Amino acid sequence: MRIPHLETHAYTDTIRGYSYPAADETHANYYSVDPFTRKDWYDIKAPSMFDVRQVGKTLVNRTQGLRNANDSLHGRVVEMSLGDLSKDESRSFRKIQLKVDEIQGKNCLTNFYRMDMTTDKLRSMVKKWQSLIEAFVDVKTTDGYLVRLFTVSFTSRRRNQIKKTTYAQAAQIRQIRKKMFEIMTEEAVACDLKELVAKVTSSASQSAQDAIAVRIEKACQGIYPLQNTYTRKVKILKAPKFDVSALLALHGGAAAAGDDTGAKASKDFVEPAIQASV
Repeated sequence: MRIPHLETHAYTDTIRGYSYPAADETHANYYSVDPFTRKDWYDIKAPSMFDVRQVGKTLVNRTQGLRNANDSLHGRVVEMSLGDLSKDESRSFRKIQLKVDEIQGKNCLTNFYRMDMTTDKLRSMVKKWQSLIEAFVDVKTTDGYLVRLFTVSFTSRRRNQIKKTTYAQAAQIRQIRKKMFEIMTEEAVACDLKELVAKVTSSASQSAQDAIAVRIEKACQGIYPLQNTYTRKVKILKAPKFDVSALLALHGGAAAAGDDTGAKASKDFVEPAIQASV
């Protein structure tokens, strides 16, 4: 029995009068169109809280029929290093995720979505003979974002210490964790999302520690010396209702976001007279 679609050459069924093309010819015609010819490139714009605004490009299928290209772009999450966004390689261990919220022409306007720490940086701080202290808290910013902050810290050797280990007691760990809760809450509830991102991404020390982590270390010196304190992760649990004007203000206005502002129309236009014949 001969199976036409498995034939490697053209085959004609003399009984039914059907003609089947070769399999390789059918596949060649089927895959002849390059998928990239149906796609468009869009620029990804970072908010004004970062030094580098043009962070990359993304692909999307061109608008066709009822399928709109903007619908496929809305909600996309892109990830990049903070070292690339700030032109500071010392902060490259932080990963920043941005979410596309609005499309302006060929520009994708993004907002802060999440911050995390690279695995190699986190594992390089975990060592023997010390205590690991972690804490997280849910806070609400002044502009309505519900944010969860994670902090990590490690105990350090005291001055002139002879003992090999630096283990903290359970009561001391509870006191340090309580201080973490208080400081993270105080720093987050008094600012909006833009100011909060600036606090957790800034470099307040030579080891690229953020401002919140530096304050925690200073506040806990009387309990137990700490080292390698960082805001490890920032997650947005709930965002307020989307506001286009607020997003454009975050990007420096419509002109900075790449929107066409237009020009005032002239009032000197006079409609021509109706012609008698064409």
